Amino acid sequence: MMRRTLRLLLLAGLVAGAVARGAEAPKIDASGPSQLIGSVAEAMLESLEMHRAEYRKDPSRLDALINELMLPYFDAQYAARLVLGRHWTAASAEQRARFVDAFYHSMLRNYGRALVDFTPDRLKVLPYQGSAEAPSATVRTQVRKNDGTLVAVNYTLRRTPEGWKAWDVVIEGVSYVKSFRDDFGSQIEQGGLDALIQRLEKQVAPSGGKS
Repeated sequence: MMRRTLRLLLLAGLVAGAVARGAEAPKIDASGPSQLIGSVAEAMLESLEMHRAEYRKDPSRLDALINELMLPYFDAQYAARLVLGRHWTAASAEQRARFVDAFYHSMLRNYGRALVDFTPDRLKVLPYQGSAEAPSATVRTQVRKNDGTLVAVNYTLRRTPEGWKAWDVVIEGVSYVKSFRDDFGSQIEQGGLDALIQRLEKQVAPSGGKS
């Protein structure tokens, strides 16, 4: 349950940087880490409010929108490298590419559709306390769960040649990178990296997620 909650909250926040107004391009302020998180959250919430019924009727539309718009603000390869840890060094270029793609799309397939019920009053971006010139940043937010309790969700971003990108989320002290690294590390030790990649790829295949 903790792992599922972690992933749901991760997507609730990271995908806040992914969903725009219908089919329009998002108007994102990427001048700083706090501006990025805040503006993409606003774009997501407005889109959900305007098109909630359509997303419920056709979840693949939300999947496609997330897939199209999330990557510019999420450093998928950097996060995947940290998730694999020492196994990344031993992996071939093909294995790395397959893992990055399968890991990213597995997260969307399994948890992205929970965002359909996300409402504007459930996410609050707190004032940024870091330096605008720093190479990395932490943006603090609060997510309100269904029972009304507030959960601290902190986003870790880094400055890249393409701009600020998120690569980790710490939810009540639990890092999603570390959580997945521990989970996948044990699976790799037992069955190997290829077996893990194949399992993730099967989840995101057209008929995946049903087995």
